[in-house]
Amino acid sequence: MGSELDDKKILMVVAQDNFRDEEYLEPRDVLEDAGVSITVASNSTKEAYGALGAKIKPDISIKDAIMAEFDGIVVVGGGGSREHLWPNKDLQRLVKDAFDQDKLVAAICISPVILARAKVLEDRDCTVFKDKECIAELEKYGGHYQDTDVVADGNIVTARDPKAAEKFGHAIVEQLAAED
Repeated sequence: MGSELDDKKILMVVAQDNFRDEEYLEPRDVLEDAGVSITVASNSTKEAYGALGAKIKPDISIKDAIMAEFDGIVVVGGGGSREHLWPNKDLQRLVKDAFDQDKLVAAICISPVILARAKVLEDRDCTVFKDKECIAELEKYGGHYQDTDVVADGNIVTARDPKAAEKFGHAIVEQLAAED
């Protein structure tokens, strides 16, 4: 595949603390193998810490990101998402901007809740970490919860948990390739 998606740019969002390492690393590897360029965003550009020990330095803060510069947004999951990303209005704005511009919108684990709160899951099939609160959030905003690893509905890709991380990456690549 390699160079097929060399012109594509993705904004990958991680929580400042307690993001799921494999939900960041595995999709990133798949995307980079396909030629996609990645910019990492978080609440600040201070080092971000994964639940399993990964450390990354975000390139940009969420509040400074401009969706027009990217072909899509991918929100990584993990426990830190609930605290650091769910309430972030700037992130919800970015998700809504991406959706309104018909760009890729993707989230894994508990982060599809952010898509729900940005009001982009209405009447869409989607998945989320199998947790009552998360499922209730998706349904509250009109999402149709599917009990499966990865769901692609139009330009929206959602995935359930760390075990689905690589599959999630491949679904994102397929969606980006389909947009060409």
